[in-house]
Amino acid sequence: MPDGNRPREAPRSPGLEYLQINVAGVVEESFSDGPGIRCVVFAQGCRHRCPGCHNPETHPLAGGRWLKIRDVLDRMRKNPILDGVTLSGGDPFEQAEGFGALAELAKKNGYHVMTYTGYLFEFLLEHREERGWGRLLAWTDVLVDGRFDPARRFPPPRFRGSDNQRIIDVERSLELRRVVRSELERSRQN
Repeated sequence: MPDGNRPREAPRSPGLEYLQINVAGVVEESFSDGPGIRCVVFAQGCRHRCPGCHNPETHPLAGGRWLKIRDVLDRMRKNPILDGVTLSGGDPFEQAEGFGALAELAKKNGYHVMTYTGYLFEFLLEHREERGWGRLLAWTDVLVDGRFDPARRFPPPRFRGSDNQRIIDVERSLELRRVVRSELERSRQN
């Protein structure tokens, strides 16, 4: 994770920072949505509509508010103790082009990127050429995949809503073209 004391500089990626994403909300500091201290961006829109979801207000594709990616990054840069950004929802893959650009610019600024989705990694990989899914996958460090299952939420699993969801090391999984569990998941089992 990045050193919280070093300054963050804007990347030279013309245009990406001006893309907009529709968000249900932003939490500027979270300790429960990934490792370290994180900014959490909640996407507006989710087609999964999992029963028992604790963010049902994020399900409608309409609603929320539009933010420029640049504004999200500026907010993050003002907080020197942030380790990363978590893209949650709703489902960030419903707006994969915009959230993929946010993930790319966050990574280029030294932040760890964690993304939550109701889609399975294998499905996203198979359809990565569609809807910008490949870009968001490529710039995500850790992916929590799978639909929330309220019958499998206890005891509360670390960084997941239910224990059927997987915590995936995306870089290794893309390299090997199969799911590789993240150290974050393996460490909770020990």
